Amino acid sequence: MEKLLEGYRRFRDHVWPEQRRIFETLAQHGQSPKALVLGCVDSRVDPARIFDTGPGEVLTVRNVAALVPPYEPDEAYHGTSAALEFGVRVMEVQHLIVLGHGMCGGVKALLADPPHHEFEFITPWMSLAKPVVERSRHLTDHAERQRFCEHEVIKISLANLMTFPWIAERVKAGRLALHGAWFDIRIGELMMLQSGTAVAK
Repeated sequence: MEKLLEGYRRFRDHVWPEQRRIFETLAQHGQSPKALVLGCVDSRVDPARIFDTGPGEVLTVRNVAALVPPYEPDEAYHGTSAALEFGVRVMEVQHLIVLGHGMCGGVKALLADPPHHEFEFITPWMSLAKPVVERSRHLTDHAERQRFCEHEVIKISLANLMTFPWIAERVKAGRLALHGAWFDIRIGELMMLQSGTAVAK
């Protein structure tokens, strides 16, 4: 904890004075981010660092493996869906990015043989992506299969986003764009999945 408090002190001494006006403006006038990034909880994949964004620029939602559940308006608790609703219906973001990454622990747990049944929440959560296990059976190289599944999980999230009626209607009207991206933490390279190409370094 002390290391985190030291980081806060550095922020207060150096970052805050430089960005004070930005924070004061955001406090006075509110936020109006144009994008929402749905990323993984992995500590090595911080959307703010990857996209070099400042305060008020991007909404961020993080969970295990950057998974989007399907639209299910019931009495259960839906943290990710609630955050999406806030970003899309309240903030009216124009871009929604699903950000997966290399060496994802959630995908690794999904592919584990035998599966990790001891997890009370991770195992059922990752079952949302269970179809990718069958799709990857033809791959014998472990690293290749892991990467393939990381990409496929992003595609599942993008498909599930379109089950939300207020997302689908905005996409069809051209008011919201969905993007799939994958970050390689080993070499710092970002790939946009729709184009299948890496973003220029």
